[in-house]
Amino acid sequence: MFEATLTLAGLGLLFGGVLALASKKLAVKVDPRIESVNHCLPGANCGACGYGGCFQFAEAATRGEAPVSACIPGGCEVSQEVAEILGLGLEEQAERRAAALLCLGDRDKTRVKFDYDGVQDCKAAVLFDGGFKACPFACVGLGTCARSCPFDAIRMDDKKGLPLIDRGKCTGCGICARECPKDVIALTSLKESPTVLCNSTAKGKEVRAQCDIGCIGCGICVKKCPEEAITMEKNLALIDKEKCTNCGICVEKCPRDCIL
Repeated sequence: MFEATLTLAGLGLLFGGVLALASKKLAVKVDPRIESVNHCLPGANCGACGYGGCFQFAEAATRGEAPVSACIPGGCEVSQEVAEILGLGLEEQAERRAAALLCLGDRDKTRVKFDYDGVQDCKAAVLFDGGFKACPFACVGLGTCARSCPFDAIRMDDKKGLPLIDRGKCTGCGICARECPKDVIALTSLKESPTVLCNSTAKGKEVRAQCDIGCIGCGICVKKCPEEAITMEKNLALIDKEKCTNCGICVEKCPRDCIL
């Protein structure tokens, strides 16, 4: 009995030693900078950087596979911190952008095709004949964007049936834009300049029948802009932010009040 116990103890020590040696020999070396980079990230795991989560971005940035400025929610401050951890220079930062709703068609201004009483989700609603609003480009208004925002930058205006975006809180991660089934949310520059808040490319007569405030492609803004910063594409006015001087003439002259 005593010999058996000694034998088992000896085997235990032998196997323990083998496992300890193997763990050292086969251990995967982890760059300690990965954890340092991950620690300074927002932890939102929003995917705006192009990776599945913050830790995956930290790994890629440490390996030199991702730019240190790819964390959009973190902004310049986080980018600078990541660059310092990795001993890299910080490349020129892209101009900060935030989400904007390109639709003013609230419950009072947009006609509906039928009463919808289904699942209160934009993606679900558009499965029924493209949605219940007459304008096929209009915001559905059931709050999918608000529920998807990881930064609580969007809330619903229950009276108007449209999302309200706090561009100060918005980090520009783009999740709401990707979740919108009507593509009426876009990431736009925070630079102060007029924006055409309509997404419809329908002809003017059709827009008038569907909505009281949508762009009808009349071209008045194009003709009145002194900087030639506005063009018409597919019946919709588009403003070149680089050329725009924020003079406000287009806002004043728009007969539909859809430029703000």
